[in-house]
Amino acid sequence: MATTDLTHHIQSIRLVDTHEHMRRETEWVENGPDILQDLFQNYVPADLVTAGASPKAMQNLMDASQDIASRFEGIQDAWEATQFTGYGEAVSLIAKHIYGLDELTGDALAHAQDKVKTIRTPGKRHHILHDLANLDHIQTDDFSWQCTPDTSGPDFFLYDLSWATFCNGQVDPSTIHAETGIEVKDLASLKHSMDALFAKHAPCAIAVKSQHAYNRTLDWRKRSDADAAAALNTVLTQPAADLDEATRLCLGDWCWARGVELTIEHNLPFKIHTGYYAGNNRMPVRRIPAGNMCALFSEYLDAKFVLMHIAYPYNDELVALAKHYRNIWVDFCWAWSIDPYSSRDFLRRCIHAVPSNKLFAFGGDTGWPTSAMAYAIQARNEIRRALEAEISDGYLTEKQAMAFATRIMNTNQYDCFDISGTRANIAKAA
Repeated sequence: MATTDLTHHIQSIRLVDTHEHMRRETEWVENGPDILQDLFQNYVPADLVTAGASPKAMQNLMDASQDIASRFEGIQDAWEATQFTGYGEAVSLIAKHIYGLDELTGDALAHAQDKVKTIRTPGKRHHILHDLANLDHIQTDDFSWQCTPDTSGPDFFLYDLSWATFCNGQVDPSTIHAETGIEVKDLASLKHSMDALFAKHAPCAIAVKSQHAYNRTLDWRKRSDADAAAALNTVLTQPAADLDEATRLCLGDWCWARGVELTIEHNLPFKIHTGYYAGNNRMPVRRIPAGNMCALFSEYLDAKFVLMHIAYPYNDELVALAKHYRNIWVDFCWAWSIDPYSSRDFLRRCIHAVPSNKLFAFGGDTGWPTSAMAYAIQARNEIRRALEAEISDGYLTEKQAMAFATRIMNTNQYDCFDISGTRANIAKAA
């Protein structure tokens, strides 16, 4: 059996995409990107800024009212320096597979702009994701509680119920009342409103998601009702700008725990952003290791914690956590693009330390379908490289490598998430 059989097998698997911020059909068709926005409006701006692109050049790059060639030329030097990063590689993949460009120049980009008209049409978003990227379905965090079915593909576009504001210790009584009809006046009514949110939206949710690591430490502490009640009273009676960190963390930890309890009750995994921040110049690295949550993992052994982005750059610590705790799943979402080499190395470490049923291979973490497609290509290529190295070193046979690929790319997700049940509930809701 030739190595090409492994390659063909990895390409043929319907890859489950466990994490996107995919924008809806109407936004893609009516307010979607031009060619430069499509190529560069994902994560690569962060690398361009690090490489020295000026704020003005970055602003012009995303300004569709200006000339395409001059917009690109403003960041061309920075692009030359970033083209081989994971983010840069994704840009090249979009350029090649969507626009037929093997090299980016101002003139070539201007000539290819007309192709935008053919991809920003109804149904093309689904076609790019389902047919070109060969995805089984995508799970989207749109930063809301409502998991509203997507009529452009209700079986394909599944949604997370967001818990980030609660984990941040943010409670907006008017928004909660509008959604649940419950007035939050104290801790009991807050808990009642959380129960109501899950009762209303959990049936059509594929998971619960929080990225509060962008705003606070992942270090979780068990909080008493009395302390949380005092913190809530402060939150409800003082301006948000006057709240101290201790108050926000106390209420946030309490709300986080209540969310975990509700995921257990409703059989929903709890996805948590760990590790690296998008953007530039604001990442306090002590906040982001997944090991900050060990008390939470020990407290809720019956929960399903999906730790996202391989906790980069704390990947080795995550290997140990996933090996030790029965309630942890590891998600490679976004990681292939942050640092393809480290992600490939991390996968090989997991093969030899972590049970293979605890790994999810992919999530693009993007807003446009073209970026998700490019990141899926990256993931397949890096999974193939990792498994080829395992075969070459004598650890796996090709048959074993193919079975492992199927498991991490599709089977594990179906085992962990209630995909069929969620789809059935969406069909009922529709």
